[in-house]
This record gives sequence, structure tokens and C-alpha cells, in this order.
Amino acid sequence: MTITPNAPQHTPELRAAARHIGRRRFLTLTGAAAALAFAVNLPAAGAASAARLDPRKITDNPFTLGVASGDPLPGSVVLWTRLAPAPYQPDGGLPAERVTVQWELAHDEQFSTIVRRGTATAHPEFHHTVHVEVDHLDADRVFHYRFRTGDWISETGRTRTAPLADADTSSLTLAAVSCQAYTDGYYTPYRHLAQDDVDLVFHLGDYLYEYAVNSVGGYRNYTDRTLPAVFNRETVTLEDYRLRYALFKTDPDLRAAHAAHPFVVTWDDHETENNYADDTPENNVPPEEFLLRRASAYRAYWENQPLRSPQQPTGPDMQLYRRLSWGRLAQFDVLDTRQYRSNQAYGDGSQIPGPDVDDPARTMTGEAQEKWLLDGWRESTALWNVVPQQVTFSQRRFDTPAPSRVSMDAWDGYRASRRRVLDGARAAGIENLMVLTGDVHVGYGFDIKDDFDDPASATLGTEIVATSIASGRDGIDKPANWDAYMQANPHMKFYNGRRGYVTVALGEAQARADFKTVPYVTRPGAPISTAASFVTQAGEPGLTPA
Repeated sequence: MTITPNAPQHTPELRAAARHIGRRRFLTLTGAAAALAFAVNLPAAGAASAARLDPRKITDNPFTLGVASGDPLPGSVVLWTRLAPAPYQPDGGLPAERVTVQWELAHDEQFSTIVRRGTATAHPEFHHTVHVEVDHLDADRVFHYRFRTGDWISETGRTRTAPLADADTSSLTLAAVSCQAYTDGYYTPYRHLAQDDVDLVFHLGDYLYEYAVNSVGGYRNYTDRTLPAVFNRETVTLEDYRLRYALFKTDPDLRAAHAAHPFVVTWDDHETENNYADDTPENNVPPEEFLLRRASAYRAYWENQPLRSPQQPTGPDMQLYRRLSWGRLAQFDVLDTRQYRSNQAYGDGSQIPGPDVDDPARTMTGEAQEKWLLDGWRESTALWNVVPQQVTFSQRRFDTPAPSRVSMDAWDGYRASRRRVLDGARAAGIENLMVLTGDVHVGYGFDIKDDFDDPASATLGTEIVATSIASGRDGIDKPANWDAYMQANPHMKFYNGRRGYVTVALGEAQARADFKTVPYVTRPGAPISTAASFVTQAGEPGLTPA
């Protein structure tokens, strides 16, 4: 990846300061991070805080980026919006002043039965984003919500709480999505997802892409608008990332999906930079300078997603891994396989694996997150243990015969780390393991084998890989490497190269995965169909056609 000539850079003073501070002190000195102007601190209180704007002075619709909700708990939801009457401007069209925003939560879409209402402050330090954590709600219930400021009312969103932890919940339907490169096409799958009957949506990464977006929106090839030149450069600074979220969130189909369903989000690489690993960037940039960029990307990510306060970042650090449950039916262990991983072996890319991929010192998750995952499994009482994460977990050989190339960026490049995870699942007695994956812009269905090189070995779980929303453009049902992949990977039960999403219906007896695809995204209006459906029986892991 090459940074385009007109890409903004951190000032020489900031870069020099980062090198002087060094990585270790950079990560631990909040004051130093604040001096470098990217640490997330709470807005100042009292006389030093920003002035307050009279909302009646907002003359244009400030809710241009829609509404969203996420991370449902048994008695709580988190609601999100951002005020941006001019979303393509760095300041969003608002002065650096606080704005009071009213919110309402109701049982019905007409808001005749208000459950809770209150006010929140949209701080300029957080780019006038709003995160409202509404507590003390009934469990396992649908709600409708909206925001208001001045004379403006947002669109209405629909969200829900999770069942109580000990509830005997019989069913849950989730959707998994990933990879929405704006320049590769329209977000048509989101329009269909907005109309689909699901309880929640897992976004598995690449919500944002850092690459330049030209005036016609790439393969969208706009003829009715001209995008500002500010997008035609790679994202590096906090302002860049904030503007790019604004561009993506103006898409009406993405807005519709957010308004229709609560999202549980985790990132992959492009929310910051392609294929970065911990503090190691793709380009030849010192780690201390890269952490400037990572801090900017993480801050913008939190600002623009329906996340709770524990996920609020400090400088270049943000704990995104977290656990959710759905009664006794399902436990969701949401992973971050990007922030703590060891650098990719053998220079990244597709390589024949060598001893480094089996080095126990190398990790995909970091030691703390791995321990958190395995401890959580040991304590789990859920029927289904689901792991939403980013990169392909199962072995995926690219060639026959062996030795075959595999991806150094996926779990194949971290086999010792994968082995520890599988051994931990087995030791914890996890019978119904399901991994949800994004990243690769295709749909896969895998049986997770105890020994991927032995088709007769035990099946320990299933992996459902959601194709992209737009990345990869239109795609094709049967890619050119389809025969080679299916022959090289007998545990691969499904492979499709179209755009779309996957739904998974979890029940007491089985789980059903429906891979839903559209024939094109480079023009709007595509219909949706189900490319294939599979089930896995409770207590009998492995995918069979439905």
C-alpha cells in the first residue's frame, strides 16, 4: 500500500514527539497521549468546557447519519446518533459547542407508550456523537427509539434487550455481515437485511476502508453527485477517519439496517490500516508513528459505533473483546484478532507454512484475551458457544497436493494459537462451538476439525464465514478456484463468491445457516436469494445441507 501524495500526515512535531516518547511510554502515559492530541479524555467540566449551542440555531437536519443501537443486555440497550447537518465537512456543520439532545424509548413505533426518556450531551470533543446507555428495562423485549434536538427529530430505530441470563430461551436469529468497501458497490444487501426478521446483527470487521474514494464513488460511478476531494486520499489523521465514517454512514441502506436491528460490532484491519498487527503497520513506518494513526482510528471507531463506555479507548488502546449472552441458549465471545496479534509470519500473504506458524510464542489474540476466552468457556452454561471474530479460523489450503500455501494473516498463520483455542474448547466440554467470520469477501461453511489434515478426525464445531456487503464488487457464484479449494479442503462444505450476508437461526435442537446473496452491487436494486442452507445438530457438530 502506498500513501497517496495528497494524503494528510501527522505534523512533524507530532511524529517527532511520538518517537521521543517511545512505544512503552506512549502506551502508558495518558498525559503524553493527550499532548499529542488524540487520547480520548472525557470532555472537561465547569468553566473550561465548551460553550453550549442553542439547538434552535441548527437550521439543517442534524441527523444525516441516522441512528443505531447495539450490545443488548437483559435490562439495557445502548443508543447512538451523531449530529452532522453538513456531514462532509470536518466539523459536521456545527461549531465547537455542546448540544443538548433528547431521546425517547417506547414500546411502540408511534411512541404512544413511552418507557424512558432523557437528555444527553453531544460533545464537540466526541465529534457531536451521542452514546446513551438505557438501563432498568424489561428483558427480552423490543423497543423503539428516537432523538430530538431543536426542531429536528431523527428517524425511528428499533432495538431490543436480551433475555435474562437464566432464561430458557428457545430460539434466536442473528445475521453476520462484513467488509463494506464503499468504492466497490452499493450496500444493497443491507436494504434486504433491514427487512429481514433477525434479532441482532454481528458486524465482523472492515466497516470502514482507509483507501481513497474518488469523486464518483469508485464502482458506484455516481452521475447524480460529486463527492468532495477530501475523501480522495488515504485516512491517516483523526479528521480523516471521522470524515470517512460520515461518508459511509450517509449510505441509506446501511442506515436502514442500523435502524432496524441492534448491531454487535468488532473490527478487522481496514478500520485502521490493511493487515496491521498490534503496533506493526503494513508500511515501513516506526511503531511509535503508527500508534498515532491507530489511536486516531480507534477513537473514530468508538465515536461512530453503538458501543458502551467500557469500550471507550485510551490513546492507541481499546478493549473491544467482550461477552454477551442470550439466556441459556447462546454465549457470544466477541474477539479482537488484530490489536494483540504477533506480526504475520514469512512476510504475510500466501505462503507454505514453516515452523514459525507452530511457534507457541506467537499469538493471534494475545495472552490476556486467550485466557479470557478459555475461562469464559469453562464457566459457560450455554447450549451454543458462538465466537464472532474476523479472519478464517479453519484450515484453508489454496493448492493441491501438499505442501500447500495458506494465508499468513488468518489462523493458518497462527496454528499454535488455534491449537490452544481448540484444546481449550475441548477441555471445557464445549459441544456446540460455532465461529462466525468475515474478511475474505466470500461465503464459506466449514467443519472445524481436531486435525485438519485428517478428514476422519473429530469435528469440534462449525465455522460460518459471511461474505462481504460490497468488497470485491459483484463476484461470482463459483469462483475460478472453487474446484481447487473444495478438493484441497474436504472440511469445506460451502463456497460462494457473491455479495450478501448470512443468517443463523439457533434453536434447542439445531442451528440453521442461510447464505443470502445478491447478483450484483455495482448498480443498485439487486434482488436477494438464498444460495444454500445448512444445519448443524446440537451435540453433533458438522454441517449438512438443509
